[in-house]
Amino acid sequence: MNASTNFGFWYCLRSVIVAGSLFVGTNFAISVATVYQFSHPQVLSEADAAIVLGAAAWDKRPSPVFRERINHAIYLYRTGKVKKILFTGGSPKSGFMTEAAVGRRYAIRNGVDASDIIYENHSRDTWQNLVNAQAIAEDNDLDSFIIVSDPYHLARADFMARDLGLNVQVSPTPTTRYTATQSKLRFLAQESYTLMMYQWVKLLAHFPQFIHQLHTRFL
Repeated sequence: MNASTNFGFWYCLRSVIVAGSLFVGTNFAISVATVYQFSHPQVLSEADAAIVLGAAAWDKRPSPVFRERINHAIYLYRTGKVKKILFTGGSPKSGFMTEAAVGRRYAIRNGVDASDIIYENHSRDTWQNLVNAQAIAEDNDLDSFIIVSDPYHLARADFMARDLGLNVQVSPTPTTRYTATQSKLRFLAQESYTLMMYQWVKLLAHFPQFIHQLHTRFL
């Protein structure tokens, strides 16, 4: 390899690295802006049910994060924004109450009619929360929803719900345990990264189909 060829190789490599870094940086910045935008309260229309995304439960008690989600769903129920509350979330360990069961128990103790609560006991993450909620909603003739979760969690939840075909709005909890600036920035960065990766995976899932279409058209 002569000097000019060597220079050309390193120039191309550097260009690829710079372009890739700009692409990733731009995508991440867009994700940060999206997560931040969704974290603010929106004007809500009435919906059939509030979907409460699962969070940690301590035996029969909701964790502070989960408790705030439940309290906000109860507020939406009491103010007439929703007619039902749909709890999601399984159990981290065998023999413990599921997150959804803990949420249901807490809501009933705080005045929600048991007949207005539905729940699923098997999901382990946000995607499963929404997939299982969709199945139960269909069984109960529910068509519109308000998703309740921590402010920075809602952008990803909204994207996932709409990809599933759910008719949703989002409503952030008015309080969150992420109050310190460092914790808020860490949570914002984490959710922005996760949202970016979710969108990339979704796009890559269509890549084989795109290649097949090109192959069919031109070969």
